[in-house]
Amino acid sequence: MSKWPVRWDLLFRYRMIEIIALWEGRLTTNHLIKSFGIGRQQASKDINTYLAEIAPGNLVYDKQLKGYKPSDSFIPQLTSGHADEYLHILSRREDMTITFEDLDMGFDNTTIVRPIARNIAPEILRPLVQAIREKKRVDISYTSIKDGVEVERIISPHTLVCTPLRWHVRAYCEHSKGYRDFVLSRIRGIPSLEGKKVMGKEHDDLWNTSLTIELIPDPRLTDTQAAIVAHDYDMEKGILSIPVNAALIRYVLDAYNIDISVLDLNPKSQQIIVKNFEELKPYLFF
Repeated sequence: MSKWPVRWDLLFRYRMIEIIALWEGRLTTNHLIKSFGIGRQQASKDINTYLAEIAPGNLVYDKQLKGYKPSDSFIPQLTSGHADEYLHILSRREDMTITFEDLDMGFDNTTIVRPIARNIAPEILRPLVQAIREKKRVDISYTSIKDGVEVERIISPHTLVCTPLRWHVRAYCEHSKGYRDFVLSRIRGIPSLEGKKVMGKEHDDLWNTSLTIELIPDPRLTDTQAAIVAHDYDMEKGILSIPVNAALIRYVLDAYNIDISVLDLNPKSQQIIVKNFEELKPYLFF
């Protein structure tokens, strides 16, 4: 018989304990209470049982933090230790098989194709999460894909963003004097927390600009083909309307495999196009 708990609800909670402790550096009973709707007594019992039966010595209580933190000998027992697990919890995805991919679902006639997780260390993610939560600035070393040079930047992060291919943090950059997207896997070293942030989410005009992307079947398709595409994407009256903020438009289009720079010669390749392209154009090239 396996030494791990077999009840799904317990297994989810124990995995949550590991993920939060590892990636936030602080675990409290409130994490379990809010995530699973359980009482404080049960949450405390779960943590104690995890320490007694699953991973003795993995967590230590810190009076200053008023919670548990990973010990120096912390080793994940029920999770992979990949940033993907924590980041998918933040994105609040309903598909728990992504977050807890190693669970035996009891049904093996399905599979998921997804990109390899980017290389993100807990030491990099924790300060960013803390800075967002406490509204602080962060000093980071960042390597741009443009020239490959590592540069120092002081940023005020406000949101972690999940796209199909990567995770990035949306932040105000004091060097650029504007809001930028910083890919998490390109941050080097350990970010250093600074004082209170100078610019928050409320000043990010692109983030606070609400738009709608309207997707339609490629007009070059036949009526029959267009009807099939409309059904595939659950379009209403031939249009798929996607609410989005201006800062994320390009990522949404990438998710739908829409290349705005070219028009494929074969309409059956892309199948859908942006109906209101001219309306969105000012937010696509900046």
